[in-house]
Amino acid sequence: MKTTHHHKNNSNNNITVQKIARKNKASSSKTTIVRVKNKHKSSKDSKPNSEFQENIPIPQINTTLIAFLNKNPILTKDFYQIDALDLAPRLLGKFLRRDDVVLQITEVEAYRPNDSACHGRFGKTVRTAPVFGPGGHAYVYLCYGLHMMLNVVADKEEVGAAVLIRSCAPISGLGTIQQRRGLKTEKPILLAGPGKVGQALGLSTEWSSHALYTAGGLELLDGPEPENILVGPRVGIEYALPEHVNALWRFAIAGSSWISAPKKTLRPL
Repeated sequence: MKTTHHHKNNSNNNITVQKIARKNKASSSKTTIVRVKNKHKSSKDSKPNSEFQENIPIPQINTTLIAFLNKNPILTKDFYQIDALDLAPRLLGKFLRRDDVVLQITEVEAYRPNDSACHGRFGKTVRTAPVFGPGGHAYVYLCYGLHMMLNVVADKEEVGAAVLIRSCAPISGLGTIQQRRGLKTEKPILLAGPGKVGQALGLSTEWSSHALYTAGGLELLDGPEPENILVGPRVGIEYALPEHVNALWRFAIAGSSWISAPKKTLRPL
């Protein structure tokens, strides 16, 4: 069921917010997806409706963004106190927020204890200590000396497990995202890849051990559960044992264009 509300912002634009109630296939519960569409009063500045697509990023929204954040509260610490393999698909559809930038998580990978691809496989070190912290904290590491990779620590303290955020879709703060990425585009190349997500959020290794369930800084917000999920083997872990290389511990939202390569290895769950 769709309901439409009209708001006005400071730039004399009408903002139409469509609330679409969706039933989850697994239960009778409903999730709400917020779509925002700017309607300019001047026909000169308006864009044709055909240019508005679900996967096109939304510019900064002001009061509408505040309302959106109020409907998607910060996830509590208890949310993360589960096995990384269970946490990974539950993170799909959730929102990452830092300042004016809001991203929706579209692709993740699980890394578990005794996993030959997990950073914690050699025990706790100065670099990997955050992985052994309590669930709900960030673990950010530098990959190849170039890319900041954001992970969400899972499970209880000292377990040593995390979920890598591989890809996201932009919800708010497109200008900031493009500036940080040094890329003026609205296509999936902007955020399809873990290093791109870290760059878009302006992260460094100093964000490791940051509590994602506290207000301020980097936050993880609740969001709609996807209707369908894709699974496949994780990317770039050829060094691991065969059983871990072939494990289907990569998860993505089916139908989303905001997914990194390779896509051919993904299949319906």
